[in-house]
Amino acid sequence: MIARPSPEAQIEDLSGVGPKSGPLFRELGVATPQALLEYLPFRYEDLRFPTPAADLGKSGGEENAVGRVVAVKERRARGLEIVEVHLVDDAGARFTAKWIGRNRYVYGRFREGMRLFVRGRIERNFSGPIVAVAHYEQLEESGDYRGDLQPVYPASKDLPTRKIAAVIRKNFSRLLGFAPLDAIPPSVAVSRGYAPLRESYRAVHLPEDPEEAARARERFVFAEFLIMATSAALRRLERERDHDARALRVPPDLLERFEGALPFELTGAQRRAIGEIWADMSRDVPTNRLLQGDVGSGKTLVAAAAVLLAASNGMQSALMAPTELLAWQHAEKLAPLLAPFGLGVETLFGSQSARARNAALAKLSTGEGALAVGTHALLTEGVEFDRLGLAIIDEQHRFGVEQRARLRAKALSPHTVHMTATPIPRTLAQSLYADLDLTIIDELPPGRTPIETFAVRGSRLPLVHEFIRKNVALGQQAYVVAPAIDESEDDATLTSAVAEAERLREEIFADLRVGLLHGRLPAREKDETMTRFVRGEIDVLVSTTVIEVGVDVANATIMVVLDAHRYGLAQLHQLRGRVGRGALRSYCILVYPDDASENGRLEILTRSTDGFLIADEDLRLRGPGQLAGTIQSGSSNLRFGDLLQDIDIYRGAKVVAERIVGSDPRLAQPEHAGLRAALAAEPSTRALLLSS
Repeated sequence: MIARPSPEAQIEDLSGVGPKSGPLFRELGVATPQALLEYLPFRYEDLRFPTPAADLGKSGGEENAVGRVVAVKERRARGLEIVEVHLVDDAGARFTAKWIGRNRYVYGRFREGMRLFVRGRIERNFSGPIVAVAHYEQLEESGDYRGDLQPVYPASKDLPTRKIAAVIRKNFSRLLGFAPLDAIPPSVAVSRGYAPLRESYRAVHLPEDPEEAARARERFVFAEFLIMATSAALRRLERERDHDARALRVPPDLLERFEGALPFELTGAQRRAIGEIWADMSRDVPTNRLLQGDVGSGKTLVAAAAVLLAASNGMQSALMAPTELLAWQHAEKLAPLLAPFGLGVETLFGSQSARARNAALAKLSTGEGALAVGTHALLTEGVEFDRLGLAIIDEQHRFGVEQRARLRAKALSPHTVHMTATPIPRTLAQSLYADLDLTIIDELPPGRTPIETFAVRGSRLPLVHEFIRKNVALGQQAYVVAPAIDESEDDATLTSAVAEAERLREEIFADLRVGLLHGRLPAREKDETMTRFVRGEIDVLVSTTVIEVGVDVANATIMVVLDAHRYGLAQLHQLRGRVGRGALRSYCILVYPDDASENGRLEILTRSTDGFLIADEDLRLRGPGQLAGTIQSGSSNLRFGDLLQDIDIYRGAKVVAERIVGSDPRLAQPEHAGLRAALAAEPSTRALLLSS
C-alpha cells in the first residue's frame, strides 16, 4: 500500500501524540497519519480467554489467568520490589502472580477481594503455578471476563507497543481518512475473497479473532507483492518491446571451435548456460540475464563464450567488477581463453598510469579492443566504445542500479549478463530477480579437490593455530575471519579483527607475517594488502567478510572463521570458497563458543559443499531477510510480506500482475487506478508508467 502521504498532516496532529512522543514515532519511520495506519502489528497477544489455573504451564508460552485475590505479600530487597499476589480462580484452583523489579506502579495497589486478569510466562513449583506478570488488568467485581486480541507493534525502548496501540485505537476513525487508493483491483479483491480496504485496516489493527487478523494481513501482503510483481512485469515489457539491440548471428561451429581451444571439456551446465545466453543474444531484444553459479563453477568461462559471440559479430564487450584485484583476476583468466581467436583484453583501473589508460582508451574507441575489463573506471566520461554490444557485470548486487545503467548507457541497447557467485535458492531468485532471466550453473567441473570442513569449539583454538603454523611451514597461507572490525560496546562477545590481528602478531604468530584487512581501510590500502597476500608476502591474513567475494589465491589453503555461529550458512559457504582455488588440499575450520548450541547448524557445512543446497537450508533456518546484499535495489524493502513464508501469495500476485500488464500496460483502466498510484509514488517505477 505505498502511496504519497498528505504533505500537510503530521503525526503530531493526532490525539495522544505530543511534542515528546512525536519524535519517537518518527524514529520508527512513522511521520504521518498514513504511515501510522500502515504500521501493521507483527503479532497479537491473545487475551480473550483465561486458562484454568489447574492447566497453567502446559503451553510453554505466555498464558492468561483470571482470579480473586486472597493474599498479598510485598517486600523490598537490594533496590528491587517483589510483589506476590495469591489468587483463586472460579473453579477454586490457586495460583500466584509475581512482579519483580522496580515496580512502583504495582507496589501497594492490590488488596484482598480484587478480581485480576494477569498474563505472563508460567513457572510451577510445589505450591502451584506462578505467573511472571507481563500484563495485568483490574476487573469488575462480578461478571465474565472479556478480553481481546492486543496487537503488538515494532516498538522502541522509549515508545512501547502499548502506546502505539493506544494512539491507533484512539484515532482510528480519523486514520481511515488517510487510507491510500486500493492497489488491488476490485475484481481481484473479490475473486480472492478479500474484505474492502478500510475493513481490512480495522481487522488488522482491531481484530476480533486471529483468523480475521490473518486474512487482513494476507491482503496487505498480496498488495505489496502485486506492486512489486507489476513493477517487474513493466520492466520486462519495456525490455521486450525494445528491438534496438543488435541480433547476433551464432556461427554453426562456434561452440565446437571454442571448446576445441580449451584444455578440458565443458560441463553440461556450462554448455546449457552458453546456449541460453547465445540464444538471448541472437534476438534484437536486449539480453538481461542473471548467471548464477557456485564458486568455481566456471562463470568466467561462460562469460568468455559470450564475449566471443559478440566479437564474432564485430561487437565489443565490457566486464565490470567491484574491485581492482577481482577485475585483474578476470582479465588474467579471460586473456588465454580469448587469445586463440585473436581477441585482446584491455584493462581500465583507477590506479593505472596515464599512459596505459590512454592506450586502452584508444583501442576501445577505434574498435580494436574487443573486451574492456575494469572497475567503476569503466563508467567515466572518457571511456568510449566504437561498437559496445555486451555488458557483463560481476557480483552485480555490489553495484547500484544507477552504476549498472551507466555502463549500459555506453551503447544504445547492449546485451547484459549479470554474474553472481552468491547461491540464492531458485524460488527466491525467481522472485527477487523477476525482471531478469535466470541461468544457473549447478555443476562443478570434475577434478576439483573438495574442501574439508570442520566445526570446532573455541577451546580447541590452540590446535587450530598449530594447524595453521604447520601448513605455513609448508609454504601455504591462511585466512582468519572475524565478524567485527573493532571491539563492540553493543556486543562484547564479537571477535574484533583489529584485536585478533594484534594478538596473533604479538602472541601466537610472532614469527610469521600477519596482515589485516577490513572495510574501513582506504581502498588503496585494501588493494595493497590483498596484493601482498596474492604475492605470498603475508602468511596469515586476518579479515572481516570483506574477502567474501575476492581474488583467487591458489596458495591459500586454510580458512578459519571465528564466531561462526554469527553467520548464515550461505555466507559461510562464500567464505569457504576463498580456499580450494588450486590443486592443494584445503580446509575450512568453523569456530564457535563452547557454550553455543550451534554445532548442529554448522554440521550442514561439514557434510555438503553444494552451494544451492546450503542456500536452501539457510533460507529455511534464517529466512530471506538474512540473505543481505543479494537483492537488487527496489526488491528488499518489504514491509508486510516475507518471501519465504508467503511465497504462495507472491506466486498468486505475480500471475495477476502479468495478466494486468498484458492487458493494460499503461494501467489506464479505472480499476487499476490504485495500482498505478502506488507505482507512481516510486521514482524507479514512475518512468515505466510514462513509457508504457
